Amino acid sequence: MPNMSLIYGHRGVPVKFPENSLAGFAYAINHHIDGLEFDVHLTKDMVPVIMHDERIDRTTDGEGAIADMTFKQLRYFKLANGEPVPSLQEFLSLVSGEPVHLNLEFKTDRHFYPGIERIVLRMIKQTDLVYPVVFSSFNLKSLKRAYAIDASQKYAFLTSAHLGNPDEFATHEHLEGVHLEHFQPVKEVAERVWTVDEPEPAVMQQLFAAAVNAVITNNFELAQQVRAAM
Repeated sequence: MPNMSLIYGHRGVPVKFPENSLAGFAYAINHHIDGLEFDVHLTKDMVPVIMHDERIDRTTDGEGAIADMTFKQLRYFKLANGEPVPSLQEFLSLVSGEPVHLNLEFKTDRHFYPGIERIVLRMIKQTDLVYPVVFSSFNLKSLKRAYAIDASQKYAFLTSAHLGNPDEFATHEHLEGVHLEHFQPVKEVAERVWTVDEPEPAVMQQLFAAAVNAVITNNFELAQQVRAAM
């Protein structure tokens, strides 16, 4: 299929494993996923860790904000499968050398983590990755800070809003792509759509037919079936 859309696992494989768990990421890689989407915060002692929420209450057996805990304190609490909250370093060790695309989201839209962009970019550059990482955020200032540190990387703006002219916006802000909660026609930049989990595959089919750069989904195996059927 020319211009075949990639399939990214949203926080890994939440339909089978706790979100943002190493077990979920490993399963996805072993089952030939195209890409992984995941979220990064900083602990109190500046260790990048992978979790969606700013607080650990929803996805672990503990309570509190990541920013208020040291990495050692955070590791005391467990995900539903008994894993500790993974560090970015652990994740990078897992994916190093694997043919999987990565979409790393800076979780800086609700909490300001000083230095997160510089710390994360340095770690990425020190890892043997097959494909360039796409760095995304709802916080455009975070992407600008990252671009100022390393203009050679790929940056994408996350939004649920309708963009008047996605291509013009992306060019002006030095973005490689836009990550949208809906489909919009684009010409020059990469478009990745989240989170596509319709019970019926019609939406996935439409996105694959439109050849968007990527579909981000909680159920990558369903997406693989839909794409293969086309």
